Amino acid sequence: MSDIRFEKIALIGIGLIGSSLARVIRERRIAGNIAVASRSSETLERAHDLNLGDSYTTSATEAVRDADLVIVCVPVGASAKVARDISDTLKPGAIVTDVGSTKQSVIEQMMPVLPETVHFIPGHPIAGTEQSGPDAGFAELFDGRWCILTPIAGTDETAIDRLTGFWHACGSMVDRMDPEHHDMVLAIVSHLPHIIAYNIVGTANDFETVSKSEVIKYSASGFRDFTRLAASDPTMWRDVCLHNKDAILEMLARFSEDLSSLQRAIRWGDGDKLFDLFNRTRHIRKSIIDAGQDVDVPDFGRHVAQTEGHGEDTL
Repeated sequence: MSDIRFEKIALIGIGLIGSSLARVIRERRIAGNIAVASRSSETLERAHDLNLGDSYTTSATEAVRDADLVIVCVPVGASAKVARDISDTLKPGAIVTDVGSTKQSVIEQMMPVLPETVHFIPGHPIAGTEQSGPDAGFAELFDGRWCILTPIAGTDETAIDRLTGFWHACGSMVDRMDPEHHDMVLAIVSHLPHIIAYNIVGTANDFETVSKSEVIKYSASGFRDFTRLAASDPTMWRDVCLHNKDAILEMLARFSEDLSSLQRAIRWGDGDKLFDLFNRTRHIRKSIIDAGQDVDVPDFGRHVAQTEGHGEDTL
């Protein structure tokens, strides 16, 4: 049994992240009661079939009533609406957090609406897969993965410690970061790779001299891995692009400059420059494995629990 315990945890959104949280909370007995909210009655019914909670409702307002911890697991563009819906019902002293991969936008949307009687601590578990929905979750999703908290200045340290303990109980390592810095870091390590993946797969789909059947039939591992990223939830990634626009545009500009440099090296047959780039990037891969953020097995670890992706769930 975990020594980090909440009487009631409300999960607003029960897609991949929300359902994984529900499973780990129940399995490790982190809460006495799990309230599940989804605006989709069909999703809610499936969550009930999977026994993910103790109560189920299409009303976020009802779900958060008397909850000690509220975790908002929705696409970042829906954060303001959720905050408005729950603000009048939140229990004084409750901790309110989220799982979105853009933090400045979430803070701007939620903080002005939430009452001063609660502890609002934005968060981002860096865990996920390309799958979505309540069936996609699993209790081990957060094991050995980072969760970044971006508390606002003046936030109660006891509440931060309690939320940190919650994520530790879920299996995560926890770090703190300034929201602006978080958004820039995630723009390069996550948002940009997904955008590139969507673009490459789209290019292949539009390339008229190569048929779609040939793209599928002869896909090498590189393209195949891009299609996995490009299969991620479109609502979530639309919102990420719109709500981390400045950081993403900055990283796209840098990427475009580096791509032009690579293009020149290929055009002019600059083998030394190509080798130097490929050698440096190979060491990055080794560093990621050494840090325990992936495993060095065939198929890029595809046959173990996937951990690339983001926090937001769909409602």
